[in-house]
Amino acid sequence: MTDGAPSPESNFIPIGYVRRAHGIRGDVLVRGMVADASVRFVVGASLRVEGDEAPPFTVVSVSPKGDDFIVRLSGVIDRNTAESLVGTRFVVPSTERRSLEDDEWWVEDLIGCAVIDEDGRVLGVVSDVVSGPAQDRLVVERDGGVGFEVPLVEALVPTVDVRARIVTVSLPDGLMDEQGPTR
Repeated sequence: MTDGAPSPESNFIPIGYVRRAHGIRGDVLVRGMVADASVRFVVGASLRVEGDEAPPFTVVSVSPKGDDFIVRLSGVIDRNTAESLVGTRFVVPSTERRSLEDDEWWVEDLIGCAVIDEDGRVLGVVSDVVSGPAQDRLVVERDGGVGFEVPLVEALVPTVDVRARIVTVSLPDGLMDEQGPTR
């Protein structure tokens, strides 16, 4: 919990991350984390690294590869440097967000939301959202520090009400027992 003052990191939103090095000339494979990733990862774009005060990278070249982008960044000239960037997340100021549709929300808006089942029982609180290659996952923390993850898909998370700060989940039988979730 914070004292209510925004942290410096809360002023930025993640837009993508480096999945792996690509080739021997310093290219990286980047996974976009936002719906408008194709306009974020373009030649000439300036990419700030999460938590880093260093000057941002500039996109030198980019080409699509499935759901990802092959990106060449300024100053990254070999595979070793590219490999050192694996896991790096790129961010933009939160003021550069796109407008949301009625059924959309920002990932950071989910943190702290109560998680309830369809019968209204409180299961815990969203403590994190983990980005994954197939889908994101809610990390739910229960009393006593026991946690579990729920894939952020409509079948398991049918309702998100960020205004009310409630996430409703529909968990399959056997996912949780009396001691907590099973994995």
